[in-house]
Amino acid sequence: MLRRLLRAVLVGPEAPQLRRFFLVGVLAAGFQTALLGTLVEWGRVQYLLAAVVSIEITIILQYGVNNHWTFHASRHQGWREYAQGLLRTNVVRGTAIPIQVGVLYALVSTAAIPYLIANGVGIVVSGVYRYVLDSRWTWQ
Repeated sequence: MLRRLLRAVLVGPEAPQLRRFFLVGVLAAGFQTALLGTLVEWGRVQYLLAAVVSIEITIILQYGVNNHWTFHASRHQGWREYAQGLLRTNVVRGTAIPIQVGVLYALVSTAAIPYLIANGVGIVVSGVYRYVLDSRWTWQ
């Protein structure tokens, strides 16, 4: 499966789109992690609640960038279409929140991994799930 994914990133018909999605995801992961750290360390928000808040803010940010750049060929235009796409991506990514937060909690509570590192692992684990659903449903 990993070999097939790597081949798709390099030469498959969805390669440019997948690379853009990955780049947006990496930048968003950095933003989300920084926001999570800020909420926990400066805002004194409990790390799991801070994770959910930072994920949702990042969902909205990523949708805008992905709609404009990653999926530009099937971009949502107009207020109604944009709002429907934002709702769809929130459903997709919202269903990934328990996956990401579950991984975060499991790694922090059972393996004593620092929450920012555990959050990164959760982002990676839920990332494949999000791409498949977003590319097949949000920007169909």
